[in-house]
Amino acid sequence: MRNVECGMRNVECGMNMELKTSKVIEIRFSEVDSMGVVWHGSYPLYFEDAREAFGAKYDLAYMSFFDHGYFAPLVELTFHYKKPIKYGMKPRVDIIYRPTLSAKIVFDYEIHDPEDESLIATGHSVQVFMDTNYELVWDNPPFYEEWKKRWGVSFEE
Repeated sequence: MRNVECGMRNVECGMNMELKTSKVIEIRFSEVDSMGVVWHGSYPLYFEDAREAFGAKYDLAYMSFFDHGYFAPLVELTFHYKKPIKYGMKPRVDIIYRPTLSAKIVFDYEIHDPEDESLIATGHSVQVFMDTNYELVWDNPPFYEEWKKRWGVSFEE
């Protein structure tokens, strides 16, 4: 394998550099039910907040898709609850990019209670690429291939 400059580091192509970031969430009163527990429908929004933080950190913001003539709709979203989030908590959402050869963007999520680092919930999302005619794109768009190479998540040898 050869070494290439990927982002700010030298990494070997084919070796997956883990790309991840975190976002602390402020729980608003409007997000909880009468028991003071966060409504389950808020979790996708927390994942989305983490996704935006990832895009800002790694230069993969949603507007960059549009700027290159693509959409990236969500086609899969799962989450598993381990314990409730309550009003007043400030949970941390960790988002981890999962490289794939396919023309899709895959993330795993973990929500932690920063008080004791206990796991609150886990999640997974998959986004695909569509062109501006709303047709599914089967190959990775060139801008996304370049992004993967820059961050060392390319599978080229």
